[in-house]
Amino acid sequence: MGKNTNWSELYKKEDWLACWLGFIVIALACVAVLAGWFDFSAAKFSTWYTWEDGGTFAESMGAQLNGAFWGKLLRTFLVLGILFTLGVKLMGQSVKEYIPAFIGLFIISIIVRWISAEFTLNRYLEWAFWALLIGLIISNTIGTPEWLKPAVKTEFYIKTGLVIMGFSVLFSNIAKFGLYGLGIAWIVTPIVIIFMWWLGTKIFKIDNKPLVITVAAATSVCGTSAAIATGAAAKAKKEDLSAAISVSIIFTILMMVFEPMIIKWTGMSQIMGGSLIGGTVDSTGAVVVAGTALGEEAQKAAVLVKSIQNILIGFIAFFVAIFFATKVDKEGTEKVGASEIWLRFPKFILGFFAASLIASFIIQPAFGAENVGAINKVLDQFKNWAFVLAFTSIGLDTNFKAIAKQMQGGKVLWLYIVGQLFNIALTFFAVWFLLSGRFFPIPVLD
Repeated sequence: MGKNTNWSELYKKEDWLACWLGFIVIALACVAVLAGWFDFSAAKFSTWYTWEDGGTFAESMGAQLNGAFWGKLLRTFLVLGILFTLGVKLMGQSVKEYIPAFIGLFIISIIVRWISAEFTLNRYLEWAFWALLIGLIISNTIGTPEWLKPAVKTEFYIKTGLVIMGFSVLFSNIAKFGLYGLGIAWIVTPIVIIFMWWLGTKIFKIDNKPLVITVAAATSVCGTSAAIATGAAAKAKKEDLSAAISVSIIFTILMMVFEPMIIKWTGMSQIMGGSLIGGTVDSTGAVVVAGTALGEEAQKAAVLVKSIQNILIGFIAFFVAIFFATKVDKEGTEKVGASEIWLRFPKFILGFFAASLIASFIIQPAFGAENVGAINKVLDQFKNWAFVLAFTSIGLDTNFKAIAKQMQGGKVLWLYIVGQLFNIALTFFAVWFLLSGRFFPIPVLD
């Protein structure tokens, strides 16, 4: 493990604990689905107050708030509460202070999930936006109560959620779209990150380098998840994450609405339009919505490109950790050895990769894609709940003055805008080159 580490870190440090907690959730989901011994599904709010169906508020609420729902909600609370409390205990922190704080944070998270499930809001804005917004409203009005602060553990929740998310990142997705998806997602993305790094540090002269690389990852990969993983690798502050995520969410909403309109106006084919959306819209959920607006084929292409792009999260975080350890954070002529790189490396990324490899090369070959899909259906909600806890914590731990300060006079906003325009242009060229039919046969998506 290196001379600067010891074995106790495996059960005392946040990064490792996030791996173990994530693996416990994954293991329970696998046993529940494959053996069928128990129900392990987490709570999910169905869409409510659907005016299109002519239903009333009471009817739409009553349809989902039944005994089964409350049972799942209790299960979700107990599973996450017990696991995170165990993690807090192993890290040597106060369980007595954490438990009531976690209960309060979970109640706020329930409100977030409920609000984001409203028909209109659910159609255009993801729960990540509402989690961040509600947290910000509390912290910037009445202020985050002292008793609630022990549960504000943004990175712990995020890292655990990302390990769980790793199980859904299947390497088999590459085969579905072959070299087309790789060309769009894996060649363009590194170029955009390098361009934005140069733009932010050399042209805009932004001193906060962890913020620059976090914004670059959010722009070029998949918004919040990439920002979180890369921010951890670069040791970005909570304020850096807030700024990067805030900018990403704002433009994700705009692109989700207007990019399909522009694509339709240009007469682009569905497979090209969907691939362009998959490579440029930050959030996976927004990619699905925007792709659906173009048609079924566009939706499939968008999701495949974004899925292939998501595989890069771990690789990017890995290389960012090495780059910051050896180039950015080193002092003077100090030589940074392998032990120092290992010390700084975000260990939860190993959990992310391990979960992906287990799903791709062990579970799927042994039990089939259908069972893997069923497992991921269970894990997806636990991942979402962990992320809701995280994004709400970001809001509770941040104020608008801090976000404004991180924008550095608008430089961060312009970094995102210019970087995203470059990303769109480069992705469009890759899409045209690979999928226009001029140079290569157009693939057929089943």
